[in-house]
Formats: sequence, C-alpha cells, structure tokens
Amino acid sequence: MADADRDLHLLVQSVVDYSIFMLDPDGHIVSWNEGAQRINGYTAKEIIGSHFSVFFPPEDVASGKPEWELMTATTEGRVEDEGWRVRKDGTRYWANVIITPFFDETGQLRGFGKVTRDRTQHRMAEHALRESEERFRLLVQSVVDYAIFMLDTEGHIVSWNAGAQRIKGYRADEIVGSHFSVFYPPEDVASGKPDRELEIAVVEGRLEDEGWRVRKDGTRFWANVIITALFDETGRLRGFGKVTRDLTERRMAERTLDERGRLLAHLVQAQEMERRRIAWDVHDDTIQSMVAVGMRLQLLASRLPPEHAATVERLDEAVSSAVQRLRGLTFRLRPPGLDGDGLAQAVDGYLAQAISGTGLTYTFTHDLRREPPPESAITIFRILQEALTNVRKHAMATSVSVSMNAVDHGVLVRVVDDGVGLAQPVERLAGRDHFGLLEMRERAETAGGWWSVSGRQGEGTTVMFWVPALMYGEGGVS
Repeated sequence: MADADRDLHLLVQSVVDYSIFMLDPDGHIVSWNEGAQRINGYTAKEIIGSHFSVFFPPEDVASGKPEWELMTATTEGRVEDEGWRVRKDGTRYWANVIITPFFDETGQLRGFGKVTRDRTQHRMAEHALRESEERFRLLVQSVVDYAIFMLDTEGHIVSWNAGAQRIKGYRADEIVGSHFSVFYPPEDVASGKPDRELEIAVVEGRLEDEGWRVRKDGTRFWANVIITALFDETGRLRGFGKVTRDLTERRMAERTLDERGRLLAHLVQAQEMERRRIAWDVHDDTIQSMVAVGMRLQLLASRLPPEHAATVERLDEAVSSAVQRLRGLTFRLRPPGLDGDGLAQAVDGYLAQAISGTGLTYTFTHDLRREPPPESAITIFRILQEALTNVRKHAMATSVSVSMNAVDHGVLVRVVDDGVGLAQPVERLAGRDHFGLLEMRERAETAGGWWSVSGRQGEGTTVMFWVPALMYGEGGVS
C-alpha cells in the first residue's frame, strides 16, 4: 500500500467521531467501524448482515422511511436527514445522517456509504470502514458535506476532497501545499491559534473546536473542526487528519432554538403558577367553606330527630367525600416538594402518597448527576404523574417500577407495570378515554424530547420518555 493510501486508511481509522459504514444495495450492513459501535452499541459480529432499519424508531419503520431514504439517495445522488435513531439498549439519540450511493465504472449500484453523527452529545463518530483501499477512497471522495483532508507534520495540506472544495472554495490544485492557517481569520493567525491547535492534537490525540473560518472569497463561516494526530504503527507522527463541517446555518438555528427554549420556560412557569393559584384557591377557600358546611351539618344532625338526622348525615358524608376529592385535586395540581426538595425527592414523595391505598407496590431508582432546570423538572414530573395515573386507572397492575437516569444531557424515565398491557396499538388508544397518552407525548416533544409506550396484552406496559436537561444558553435543546 502506497504512503498516500496508508495515510488515507490511517485518516479514516483514526477519526473516532463519525460512524461510517457500508450497506449493500438492499440496505444490509456489510461493514462496521468502532465509531458505529460506540454510537449504536452493536459489535460487528452482532450487526453485520442486519438491515439498517434496525436503527430507526418503530414509527419510522412502519412508515417506510428506511426504504425511502435509500430510494431518494439512489435517485438524487445523496440524502441527508436528521431525526431520532435507536441504540441497541433502546435509548434514542438525535442523529445527522448522510447516505451516498456508490456506482462502479459501468454505472451499476454497488451499495451505499452511510455517515452518522451523534448530535445529541455534539460529538462526531469515528471514520473507520473496514473495507478495501478502493472503498475507503471512494467513501472519502464521495462525501461532499464534510471537508476531509490531510496535513503533513508541519500543517501543510497534502490531500483534498470534494467536500473541502465545496465548503472552502479552493480546488485541490490551488490549495495542496499551502499551510492550513489560510483558513483562519487574521486575528487567529496573529495569536498563533493554528500552530497551537496542532500542538494540542499531538499531545492529546485530537482537538475539537468551533469558530469562524475563512473561505477563498474572504467570507467567513462557522465551522466545527476536529483535528486528529495520525501516528503509524511505530508511534511516529505522520501528519494530521482534519474534518470540517459548515455549521453556519445550524448556529443560527440554535440561537433561534435558544429563544424558543426561553419562551417554553416562561410558558411552563406560567402554567405552574396558574396551577398553584388554583390549588391555593381550592384549599384556602372552597375546601375550608365545605369543611365549615360539614361541621354545621354535623351540629344540625345532632339536634334533629333520628328520622331527619339520617338524611342530614348522608349530606355530611357527601360533603366529606367532596372535600377528600378536592384535596386530591390540590395534591395533583401542586404536589408538595417540587419547589424545594428537588425532582427525585418530589417524585419519591409523590409515589408514596399517590400509590398509597391503591393496592400497588412500587420501586423507585434514580441516577441524576445534577438537578435539571426547573422547566425540565416540571415537564418530567407532569409526564410521570400522568403515566402513574394511567397505571392506577387502566393497568390493573400489582406493581410498578419507576427509574430516572441522566442520559445524553437529559433525563431518561421508565415507568414499567405488570398489568394487562396494551390490547391495541397506541395510536388507536389516544382518543377521548386516553387523552393522557397524547398529553404525555406533546409535553415531551414540546420540550425537545421524545416519548414512547410499549407492551403486549397480558405482559404489562412500559412508558419511556427523555427530556433534555440543558440550561438554555449552554447549548439549548439538542
């Protein structure tokens, strides 16, 4: 293998932030890399030969989305998509996916190259297709949405791909041999940033940066850049691999999303304030008035003849029952603990009171690295509250388990019961009698997350949802 080919192979194998693998013409997986295993959770032995639709949520598989993507890629030359994908353990992540068809010299479709980036954690997956030299070269040269090129040990450009030409504006014959600092704004060059980034990449193995870069025509674009130091088998530095993505539009969209997040936070807070006001009004006014009525009825019953006292006592029982229902309403509107004790303690306290007297047993586990922002905590609590209400009303279960875990800069919640399960698909259940299912999904998706429910008849039900827990302004809902 020539040095350039070995360097190209080393480049793709060394980038750990992209999932890059091959599909045959029917969409079955024929190669697998470490980045794909890191993002999706499968080993090569487990996944090679499977259809790539295994990574799509059930609703996308049902709608035929995987097949549509392959057809669109074949017709239009490529397809780019962003949406939820599913790992081996069932959790979801937000992915940016590009599928490119590969044709041989006769025009026959040979298969597809698939490049996936995990945008949930804002990290890219490793380039490492375990294919032949020809397929590695074909993959790198065919991807037009990433600038992928090599630098020598001093930072001079030694290779160039179509994506680099599209993003930066230079042809290969114009730029190969130049120092990569040509892409940096003058102020970054003056401060020594390009050389400093290479030094950090050598010491730490890789460097990731976001900032302004300069095109051939002098215009600037917001770039996500990963520089990976490339060492041969003897440990000698051979150069650097550089992967650049133009995120200018995404940066603008994220700023817009930050504003949307702030509006959502205000909406959630306003809703909770209204719930609190109603709860206070019911508790301090309505309930107190009805308690006074009950006391007067008891006094009246004690003064009436037995034949009339019985009627008054029944009225008193009706008033007492109404008071209990109103107290339950105020508890659901504003359970104690959500304001001061934190989400986990609030959920634990709610479970203790809400499950009491229902005949259900419950378990609760959690692993939250930090307290989520108030609007996220409220959203999580309300969805969980509705899920538990459904268990009490419809599941006919004897036990329920609740877990909350920090996953992908958010909180993943599972509510599992051992009840009757689902007799029909959830889409048919989300009607008037099961409005709560629709409400749970809308709450999660409005907050930038997702929600799902599963369970076979007679085998219990699992409600699972994820809500981002980033403070707006430190990345937004991603």
